[in-house]
Amino acid sequence: MPGSPYTDLDRPPLSAARLRRALVTPYGPWNRLELRAETGSTNADAAEAAQAGEPEGLIVVAERQTAGRGRRGRVWQSPPRAGIATSVLLRPGEAVPERGWPAAPATAYGWLPLLAGVALVEAVAHLAELDAVLKWPNDLLVDGAKCAGILAEAVPGTSPAQPPAVVLGIGLNVTLRADELPANPTGLPATSLQLAGAAATDRDPLLRALLRAVADWYDRWRTSGGDAETSGLREAYVASCATIGLPVRVLLPAGEELTGTATGVDADGQLLVDTPTGPRRLAAGDVLHLR
Repeated sequence: MPGSPYTDLDRPPLSAARLRRALVTPYGPWNRLELRAETGSTNADAAEAAQAGEPEGLIVVAERQTAGRGRRGRVWQSPPRAGIATSVLLRPGEAVPERGWPAAPATAYGWLPLLAGVALVEAVAHLAELDAVLKWPNDLLVDGAKCAGILAEAVPGTSPAQPPAVVLGIGLNVTLRADELPANPTGLPATSLQLAGAAATDRDPLLRALLRAVADWYDRWRTSGGDAETSGLREAYVASCATIGLPVRVLLPAGEELTGTATGVDADGQLLVDTPTGPRRLAAGDVLHLR
C-alpha cells in the first residue's frame, strides 16, 4: 500500500498506545505522550506547549522530522521511522513536594543535556550492546562516529514569577543506511546503531529504555536540588565522556577558536581545558577530538 508505514519491514511504526502504557504512569515524571507521524521539530512542538502552560512531563515523539534542530542552528533529519526523535518538557524550577523535589536553581539547568547524554549511553549500552561514549557536551559517539545529538532549549515562563521551562530534545540514528547518513559540518562522520552492529534496533524498547533512564536520572538530580555531585550525575557523566584527557580544538560561539587538553568537567558541567595561555572553563562550544 503506497504511503503505508509497514512498507519497510525494518522500520515498523511506533504505537502510541503501547508507549503510553509503558511510560505514562503515576510513578514517574511523564504524564502525557504525543506521537506524530510527521512534524517540523519535536523541540518546537514541546516549546509551543510550554508557552501554552503545559505542565512538566510532556513527551513528544515524531516518526519523521522535517526541520529538526541541532546545536548552532544545524538541521537534524532522517527518513521516516529510521530513528528516534523525541523531546520532553521539564520545569525544574518548580518544587514538587509530593515527589520530594525542591526547586532546582537556574544555574544547574546546564546539567540537563548532560543528564540526557548519560541516559542515552545507558540505553544504548543495555539494549544495543554497543560501547557508546559522549563527546562534550552531549554528542553520542560509537566507534568515533556521531550516532545521536541532544539539544536543550529554555522556554520563558508564562508569567514573570514563573521560572523558565526546559525542552530537552534527543535525536538518535537507529536504522539509517550508509547512503542515508547526514553530512556533518564539523567533519565528524555519522553512523547509526544498525551500521555499528547493534544487537537490537527495535525503536520501541529503545525509546522506553531511554525515557526511563532520563526519568531515573532526573529524579535523582531533582531530589538533590539540582546538585550534580550529590546525585551522582557528574561522576556518571565523567565516566562516559571520551573528551576528557584528549587534545581538543574548540570553536566557541563567538567564533573564537582554542586548542588544548580537556582535563575534566566542573561542578557546573563546563569543560575544563588547559591551553597554552592557561586553563579555560567552557560553557559551550564545538569540540573536535585531536589524535
